[in-house]
Amino acid sequence: MNQPGQKPVAAAAARSAEATAGLRGAVIEALRTVYDPEIPVNVYDLGLIYEIQFDPQGDVEILMTLTAPACPVAGTLPGVVADAVRQVAGIGAVEVKLVWDPPWGPERMSDEARLALGMYE
Repeated sequence: MNQPGQKPVAAAAARSAEATAGLRGAVIEALRTVYDPEIPVNVYDLGLIYEIQFDPQGDVEILMTLTAPACPVAGTLPGVVADAVRQVAGIGAVEVKLVWDPPWGPERMSDEARLALGMYE
């Protein structure tokens, strides 16, 4: 129900933003189940996920990179990421695009990833 003075379009936009935020959290949790096979850290905390975009239908586009262009899982890891995200309720089509710019660097890792790898500052 609309709040007093709130337009129906604004209320729909607020509901849409809430739904997207919920989906974003669920997608991030799904991404945290995918691990780089050479590094014991998930792809999200490793900093390989650059962007997650949603459209109004629940389709998602993910921009990701790898630790190096010659990474041996370059041909398979994006598919594993897409498969994990497809398991999230409410997600439609999933497209994972592999990008190299900006190049990945260890500064992109979360604090949890740095701790797991013994990279204390």
